[in-house]
Amino acid sequence: MSYKGAVMICGHGSRDERAVSQFNAMVEKMKQTHLAGYDVESGFLEFAHPILRDGFEKLKARGHKKIHALPGMLFAAGHVKNDLPSEVNNFAHANPDIEVKYGRDLAIDPKLLKASADRIEEALAGADDSISRKETLLMVVGRGTNDPDANANVYKVARMLQEGMGFARVEISYSGVAHPRVNAGLREAMKLGYKRVVVFPYFLFVGILIDRIYDHADEVAGEFPDVEFIKASYLSDHPLVLESFAERLAEIDSGDNNMNCQLCKYREQIIGYEDDVATPQVGHHHHVMGIGTDGGHGHSHGHGHGHSHDHHDHSHDHHDHDHPPAHKATGS
Repeated sequence: MSYKGAVMICGHGSRDERAVSQFNAMVEKMKQTHLAGYDVESGFLEFAHPILRDGFEKLKARGHKKIHALPGMLFAAGHVKNDLPSEVNNFAHANPDIEVKYGRDLAIDPKLLKASADRIEEALAGADDSISRKETLLMVVGRGTNDPDANANVYKVARMLQEGMGFARVEISYSGVAHPRVNAGLREAMKLGYKRVVVFPYFLFVGILIDRIYDHADEVAGEFPDVEFIKASYLSDHPLVLESFAERLAEIDSGDNNMNCQLCKYREQIIGYEDDVATPQVGHHHHVMGIGTDGGHGHSHGHGHGHSHDHHDHSHDHHDHDHPPAHKATGS
């Protein structure tokens, strides 16, 4: 069969089988729509199968000499800047006859903002219409990372949604690593006196963190019975999310495949992260790659290595002197 090209969609992976299923369903939908005619494989960075290398090896076995790798992630934090490029570079190094091009994160995008607005509007559709947008606070929840640039992107998304949708105020919180956490952020927001709060997780898929966000919203709602709490859905496979993935693929060949590196802690001396400049681009997920989901066969996740996989707080020492700095040729 003749293909337009080969595409490897690189997923985050999760212990939660629901998240894995949703990611796989999105990939299948992409195959039928925006990636019709391409030879598509996918894999995961952590926990789930297939792992990334398996997907690359399948495309290699079918004879492809050029592979486009797309990160299935919203923002360029450690996974997109370090872990995925490390896997891509390792495969490319082992297969010098295959050209591997790496795409960028979905980032802040007009289509994703519209998809976010749609999810919020869906949640508000059944709400009490006696409460106006001017009496409503929007709480946008990000994943939270140890990359300040990625965390700051949540603020920009939140502000653009507030101004575009007419909410009186917007606040942000994070599911882990960064602060404020969701319950703390909501309690602070309650001091402002709004009659309604809309909690919107800026996430692609369901999972442990989404459950935690909604549990925290319920917890705080129980403390403030006079305030209406509305839980909006995450992005999932909204049609505009699929369009954004297709755009990232097109950018690889058009030459527009540039991440915003102005505030990247690995390139610039960012306040509080000065020692991270030019640290090696190495992956940190080998210990959890492919070990299985919580629905697997008795896998234990109590590794005793101090990592919090729920929060993805991978605050490792990046200074591995066996590897030279590699923040150069990853498509960013």
